[in-house]
Amino acid sequence: MKLLLSILLLGVLSMSVAMRAQSFTASSSALPDAPSEHPFWTVENKVNVGILAGLVAADAVTTQRGLNQGLHEVNPLMRPFVTGGAAGEAAGSALGFGAGVGIVYLLHRSHHYKAERITMRLIVAGEGGFVANNIMAIR
Repeated sequence: MKLLLSILLLGVLSMSVAMRAQSFTASSSALPDAPSEHPFWTVENKVNVGILAGLVAADAVTTQRGLNQGLHEVNPLMRPFVTGGAAGEAAGSALGFGAGVGIVYLLHRSHHYKAERITMRLIVAGEGGFVANNIMAIR
């Protein structure tokens, strides 16, 4: 009889401990809010992409003017595009623009926000330098 009572008491105690362990689950309100997703199309990125688009267009125009004046394309990757006239220039410019914005977007998606901003600013500065160089060459 003592053995049966001991087994019963042990069973009740183990059930009690198991019930208490289950009552320590966290409620959904106790969990912290997940960080919100940082949007890609912020005002800063919209302005930077707009500036980059304008600089790419200015680069295309100044490059074609330089080619008409007898100059040649220095960039060996863009040379096959720009020697194909305005259509080739548009295709090359679109590829370059898409590659630049695509790299910035990949940095954004991998949560490298600071690198995203720095890269976009470097791309804009580089494209501005190309346009300035073209303007100086055609004058």
